[in-house]
Amino acid sequence: MDTLSSLSNALGMLLTTFLMVETFMVASAGNFNKDVDITWGDSRGKILNNGQLLTLSLDKASGSGFQSRNEYLYGKFDMQLKLVSGNSAGTVTAYYLKSQGSSWDEIDFEFLGNLSGDPYVVHTNVYTKGKGGREQQFYLWFDPTADFHTYSILWNPRHVIFYVDGRPIREFKNLESVGIPYPKNQPMRMYCSLWNADDWATRGGLVKTDWSQAPFTASFRNFTANACVLSNGVSSCSSNASSNNAWFSQELDSSSQKVLKWVQKNYMVYNYCKDAKRFPEGLPVECTVRNRKQIKI
Repeated sequence: MDTLSSLSNALGMLLTTFLMVETFMVASAGNFNKDVDITWGDSRGKILNNGQLLTLSLDKASGSGFQSRNEYLYGKFDMQLKLVSGNSAGTVTAYYLKSQGSSWDEIDFEFLGNLSGDPYVVHTNVYTKGKGGREQQFYLWFDPTADFHTYSILWNPRHVIFYVDGRPIREFKNLESVGIPYPKNQPMRMYCSLWNADDWATRGGLVKTDWSQAPFTASFRNFTANACVLSNGVSSCSSNASSNNAWFSQELDSSSQKVLKWVQKNYMVYNYCKDAKRFPEGLPVECTVRNRKQIKI
């Protein structure tokens, strides 16, 4: 952890310049009473503080979860999370966007618990037309159980970007020009859940959930969606969405690209694009066309 601390200090210095120039649209925080439905887990999901806080819990009988009432087709999504503390091995806290059907699109943040004192793993994935397998995993430069931190998804026609506290950690580009499907037609809801995955989540399933530590609890607040809302097949965004919504055409400028590269160099612990053993017949196409131009909007 000393290494992570020193890297965190270095990242802080690098980000000083980045945060001075990087700006994001700010929306007032939503209200969970109005924005979401708790969909499973009986009473294990609770909305508190007049809709400002939502907690999910997990015990041996069940986990719990909730979903947004709205469906979205492109947007910038922010959620503050405080993850399960202590021995969280075997647990997964998920925050993601997903469409319906057998050929679904999905954009995932999953937080894989670990033994006390060991770092969480942030597991990211992108599914298009029901196909995923695009995993990238990261450590964090802070303790995600000590306080709330902001996890964001930017989804526009150009790319999907994953952010942690406003810092980009991953980009998935629209490369339809070379035949790679991109999530662009299917509206998605926001989902969050806390569940047991001790068959794979911690060290490949070697470390099991310690149920004597249950119930496990994760907390959520300040969900915002600067997004195009779909209602009866009609988008809330006008035909000139790019002029009315900065996120719709938001790119990574040189400063944010520098942060992205630095985070990936120092905190990425798995990248499917580097896993030649997994793909003996060749890496996925998107891993080998980094210099191709993205779709124009």
